[in-house]
Amino acid sequence: MSIPRGAAIGRPEVQIAPSLLSCDFARIGEELRSIETEGADWHHVDVMDGHFVPNLTLGPPLVAAMKKVASRPLDVHLMISDPAAYADDFVQAGADVLTFHWEATGPRRCGEVIERFREAGVSEVGIAINPDTRVEVLEPFLGQVDLVLVMSVYPGFGGQSFLPEVLPKVRWLREQGFAGHVEMDGGIGLSTLPACVEAGANVLVAGSAIFGTEDRRATIAALRAAASAAAHA
Repeated sequence: MSIPRGAAIGRPEVQIAPSLLSCDFARIGEELRSIETEGADWHHVDVMDGHFVPNLTLGPPLVAAMKKVASRPLDVHLMISDPAAYADDFVQAGADVLTFHWEATGPRRCGEVIERFREAGVSEVGIAINPDTRVEVLEPFLGQVDLVLVMSVYPGFGGQSFLPEVLPKVRWLREQGFAGHVEMDGGIGLSTLPACVEAGANVLVAGSAIFGTEDRRATIAALRAAASAAAHA
């Protein structure tokens, strides 16, 4: 396997990425500004088409509206059937990180989608896998992406319980020498985050665990402290 992208800079630092799916959409601008002051490193933006997953969320116009307010990177997670067709739309809307699902493309179209995302001009390209997908299917593509998202719940809805059986996938990625971002999404909170970081994850997505608390600043600080402790254990 060729040297993975990002290998020259070493393992990335931990990033806390609140999932905007759990925020108050009636006050989206205020929520973005607030969560940044409360400690967010990235904004995680879930895009669902009602076809690839059984839920329907936002599209490029709302991402563009977020970009006008956000000063942190927009981490756009495409849970859609045809990611290549929307690459330009989401990049022009302001996505800083654009991630698609291996399950939406399979091995034949995966490389094509990565290339299409690069052509669209996104800063970082990510690829995601569902809990029941073998991580080894990504091996041919690790040198072409900046981020791998290991889903720790089945995509489509928030508030699900963390699936610890996916942690070996994260370890495998690091054992292969992948030095880009390894992101985990689903059921992430104070009780589950340390195991994710110990396994090798550095981008932690949390929705209800952050937005569902009264003191979000304290929650993010606690998550960061737990991540730091796990990273140096």
